[in-house]
Amino acid sequence: MVLRSKFVGPFFVDCRSNCQPVLQNILDCDMKPISDLLKILELDQLTETRFRGESKDIGSKYIFGGQVLAQGLNAATRTVPEGRCVHSLHGYFILPGDLKTPIEYEVDLIRDGRSFTTRRVVAFQKEKAIFNMSASFQKEEEGLDHQIEMLNVPPPDSLTSFIELAKKYAKMLNIKPTGLFAEDSPIDIRPVENINFLAPGKRPPFRHLWFRSNGKMDDLKNMHRYVLAYASDFNLLITALQPHGVSFFNKHLQIASLDHAIWIHRDFRADEWLLYAIDSPSASNARGFCRGSIFNREGQLVASVAQEGLIRLHPEK
Repeated sequence: MVLRSKFVGPFFVDCRSNCQPVLQNILDCDMKPISDLLKILELDQLTETRFRGESKDIGSKYIFGGQVLAQGLNAATRTVPEGRCVHSLHGYFILPGDLKTPIEYEVDLIRDGRSFTTRRVVAFQKEKAIFNMSASFQKEEEGLDHQIEMLNVPPPDSLTSFIELAKKYAKMLNIKPTGLFAEDSPIDIRPVENINFLAPGKRPPFRHLWFRSNGKMDDLKNMHRYVLAYASDFNLLITALQPHGVSFFNKHLQIASLDHAIWIHRDFRADEWLLYAIDSPSASNARGFCRGSIFNREGQLVASVAQEGLIRLHPEK
């Protein structure tokens, strides 16, 4: 039996006994184009611990890793006691996902403690695991507070968006702008550094960019965390290419995320500008390692990210 969400007034309501609102009316035209992403991140509930989701084609051959991260986090969150929010997650990408096949997420209810809740999620397609994730949730608490400082960079309003850059490079590459480069991209990204996509040249492994959802979102805290998880998978691994002057569009390049971790430090809104400061400390053994610090416009560090990915540069034939 599929426990689908019901549309009631301005909310989509989760079909469980507590009937908490889980998604604002995503048909609201004021939320476009972020509404399309929120529809993809919403899941059908099959049982108390099993969920099903569809995929969105962003122009890649396989399912985008950030989508699986966000959907897996949604599945885990919907089994967690009220009042607890995710503070960390660690995911592994096992197999490439098929865009045309639904994904089923099985949640293992590891533990519900007095302050923390632990969940494990495995994503399946055609009975094969393509992704697994552990996530920890916590009640809000007061405690010691410190952070690193945010770099002083130009404000987002002064920068060119990926969408505008795409119009230039799409003509050069003779491709149709999709995903982040599409006019209806769910995430608005403004790179700080001016990078030539086709001939980037050798540069230090540092990258900074502003991002936010392309449209206003509801106040529901968890939904902002799903969108951040989705957006956090963009721009990380390509930072490891910079010291080598390799373009992401190099036809001999094979690149794929292997694992991904996120730590949430402070509350934030994904529909307000966030600065993603990325660096790549190392690349070796056909793998690149990257880190990211995410700040709000007030300079608060709201999240940290780490990822390792496969990077193979095949010889020309």
